[in-house]
Amino acid sequence: MKKYDAIVIGAGHNGLTNAAYLAKAGLDVLVVERNAYVGGATVSRELHPDWTYSNCSYVCSLLRPELARDLELPRHGLQVVPYGGGVTFMQNGDHFGNHFDHERQYREMARFSKRDANAYERYTADVMKQTRLIRSFLLRRPPDPTSLKLRDLRDLTEFASAFLELGEEGFADTLRFWTKSVADYLDEYFETDVIKAHLAGSGIIGTALGVYSPGTAYVLLHHYMGDVDGNVGSWGYARGGMGAVSASITKALLSYGGEIATDADVDQIIVHGGHARGVALKDGTEYLADIVVSNLDPKRTFLDIMDPVDLPKDVIKKAENFKIRGSSGKLNIALDGLPTFNGIDPKSNLMYGDMHFSDTMERMERAYDDWKDGTWSKDPYLDMMIPSMADPTMAPPGKHMMSVFVQYAPPKIEGRDWTDEDKDGFEKSVLDQISRYSPNFRDLILHCETRTPREIEAEVGLTEGNIFQGELTFDQLLFNRPFPGYAQYRGPVQGMYMCGSGTHPGGGVMAAPGANAAREILHDLRRTNTVPEGYPDD
Repeated sequence: MKKYDAIVIGAGHNGLTNAAYLAKAGLDVLVVERNAYVGGATVSRELHPDWTYSNCSYVCSLLRPELARDLELPRHGLQVVPYGGGVTFMQNGDHFGNHFDHERQYREMARFSKRDANAYERYTADVMKQTRLIRSFLLRRPPDPTSLKLRDLRDLTEFASAFLELGEEGFADTLRFWTKSVADYLDEYFETDVIKAHLAGSGIIGTALGVYSPGTAYVLLHHYMGDVDGNVGSWGYARGGMGAVSASITKALLSYGGEIATDADVDQIIVHGGHARGVALKDGTEYLADIVVSNLDPKRTFLDIMDPVDLPKDVIKKAENFKIRGSSGKLNIALDGLPTFNGIDPKSNLMYGDMHFSDTMERMERAYDDWKDGTWSKDPYLDMMIPSMADPTMAPPGKHMMSVFVQYAPPKIEGRDWTDEDKDGFEKSVLDQISRYSPNFRDLILHCETRTPREIEAEVGLTEGNIFQGELTFDQLLFNRPFPGYAQYRGPVQGMYMCGSGTHPGGGVMAAPGANAAREILHDLRRTNTVPEGYPDD
């Protein structure tokens, strides 16, 4: 039986990135994936003839440009088409437009409030200040504040210095930003409800929290720290759907000699003598390696595919307590043409970006109230896009593909499992809301794929359908992600590592956890003089 240098469990974008870096360093790497396709939540699939759906993740920004350069992803087919603009439709027939052009954006905000238009400059400057602070730590392992190792002390010193440079007032502002609600944060700048509602969406997407919940201001920051073509905070569509991201990383991995086994569902990580030795599949197949990397979330890693006898009791307890509550659903819709929306020209640039219907903070919070009551939101917050307007590869000529991300959908309905009838009710609540603002929308629907947390967990392997593999609250960031003592990508078993979004710096199609984990693996191999010859130092 062939023995590999490393086995990576899960062919999501982080697992593929981790494997690509290890293979590039000269390691013999195998990725095992339970599905028949690669990509995890970063996939493009044709579920209706001639239409391409980005089934789960749907926009691109957070993918680190350093990694795209390292792995030559553009050469392997990745092209990101930036989009500018967005719109929130209002119940009174008006709308708030979010324009890419600075002057047009000022005039649009001033139409509602000149005070808010002037405050927007201060808002963007303050958010960018926070973005610059955190971006410098995305591709670094989080330092352990309890460690006396020289490497941790050095990293802690650099980490502390970055905060000290902010000054006393700036440091206090940062702590408040990371811990307060997105509603409270926006109240410091704006007075117009629809402007706050439009901006607040980034604070709740993928999060089991409401706009008034502490910690959601950081989630907003998390969505701002990406870039497209060097424009920080910008977003774009991966041409061909989000599967183009995982496809390009796959091609990079294969070009370095890595291997992928699909339909390979891992039953257990094999451990002998306190050391990882490979993986056993549910069909009885075993693959051997002295390095095993899990791209699964912390709960699935420690509670599903590891034998409890191989783990310290505190790890099991920490995994059980790790917050990973599902809150989202997704609809992918094939349309026979371009829908029209009340009060907006179908050719408007605003149609190329994200579209919303929650025009007040109260509506957004009431949507969260439904989640707390154990049911889907009857008036949901939607992050809706028509990527085929910018990427014609997604649908036939004259047709369109619509992506609808939905908050909120609980992992269970009033404590019980989802049923098909529940799924139909969830779908209806979304379609009904869109129809209230688009008179011809329902007539254009050719096919609709609906995913509740039930489908997301069953098909993608994300516990409770949580898209970030764990909530992005302050108690689960940096050296607390996934939990203290195991936040530097190393597991409690020698030779076992973690590289998923449940590790620093968290979720989104960023690929930073996968790259960071690979760096730590190679660091450990270098210490034992087993790293392939010629691989560069840190």
